[in-house]
Amino acid sequence: VRTFNQQAAQFKNSVILCISGDLPFAHKRFCETEGVTNVISLSTFRSEQFGRKYGVTIKTGSRRGLLSRAIVVIDSNGIVRHTEQVPEIINEPDYQAVLKTIAAIS
Repeated sequence: VRTFNQQAAQFKNSVILCISGDLPFAHKRFCETEGVTNVISLSTFRSEQFGRKYGVTIKTGSRRGLLSRAIVVIDSNGIVRHTEQVPEIINEPDYQAVLKTIAAIS
């Protein structure tokens, strides 16, 4: 989120969402503490449907039920231009690939 927040200002025609199962007040606290102002933070706390529909719910292990770390870039016509789901939740996505895709469609 921090990386995308820093880069978001250069992409005027883009909206960046951070969607997680964290509680809304935790989102707010994180964004305020980290100075995140260019990313819209959304919570799936009340509904597990998002994770199931998008295939990002972790199904086994100690993190079962949490959302995995995934990136989806959708253009203004609703066409998916880039996706990435990292193999482990502790891994970072390929930010450069995402930013390159956004730059190409902006």
